[in-house]
Amino acid sequence: MPFSSRYDHCARSTYPRRPTTFLSVLAALAALLTAAACAPADSASTRSAGTSGGPKVLAAFYPLEWLATRVGGPDAAVTGLTRPGVEPHDLELTPRQIADIQRADLVVYIKGVQPAVDEAVQQQAPDKAFDAASLVPVLTGTGEQEHQEQAGGGEAHEPVPYDPHLWLDPDRLATVAADLGKRLGQADGAHASAYTGRANTTAGELKALDEEFRKGLATCAGRTIVTSHAAFGYLSNRYGLKQVGISGLDPEAEPSPARIAEVAAAARREKVTTIFTEELLSPKVSAVLAKEVGATTAVLNPIESRPASGDYLSAARQNLSVLRTALGCS
Repeated sequence: MPFSSRYDHCARSTYPRRPTTFLSVLAALAALLTAAACAPADSASTRSAGTSGGPKVLAAFYPLEWLATRVGGPDAAVTGLTRPGVEPHDLELTPRQIADIQRADLVVYIKGVQPAVDEAVQQQAPDKAFDAASLVPVLTGTGEQEHQEQAGGGEAHEPVPYDPHLWLDPDRLATVAADLGKRLGQADGAHASAYTGRANTTAGELKALDEEFRKGLATCAGRTIVTSHAAFGYLSNRYGLKQVGISGLDPEAEPSPARIAEVAAAARREKVTTIFTEELLSPKVSAVLAKEVGATTAVLNPIESRPASGDYLSAARQNLSVLRTALGCS
């Protein structure tokens, strides 16, 4: 996100001239401390791994940062562009982050999630791009997003030609892990076998997670999930569920009254007992809908940001537990 007003005093701070008195020494120390605190460390970025001279890898947001960290291990320096708690779709890059993209050896992203990252990669690092969406079959958009924006009279956004939330399918993410290991090996041949080994291990863990979901959601009383926005298309497609998104692929798209009525009718028809909310989005519409149809609410995590505890795998397993309860799985 852009620098906020709390950094305004930083722009006015300058390094002191050579001190000549005790008071000027104190002033110099204070100025240096201010300069250090104001240094453009980009609070929206987090250094995740790698302190050696290995490849510098930028990951657009949490699930890709997690994947890059696992595959890169100690041989790559992985930095996340989106800090925890920030909705990835809302990311605005700072000038330093744009410069970091230009200097990076690899930028791991999913085209269509973060327009600011898409533009920066296209302009600054097209030859260093690692677009996960180009490596696996993608699902087409639901068509809900454009309809809702036009009907609701809200701000129009450029339509997304496909569903970018592919990280919610562990099988697809396993494919991305394997390809990332190969790409890092090309960038750093001295550690190619290590990247491949870690990529295979990570892919194996994701395949095991996929099997847990298959077994856990095999026999359920219900198959329909009503979600805050249509982020769970890949999960639904993989495990035979039906997703009904209150909003479309864009979480910022405000649903129209007509859309809310459609979702309410679907929830009653499918005997939905749980309306799912998200941690990074307001639960107000979901809560009103749940009250209207006589359902409860529960959090289903799109895993777009770092979990408060645990990691991608534990967050996915928590989702499985929540789904099993909501759908009455045995």
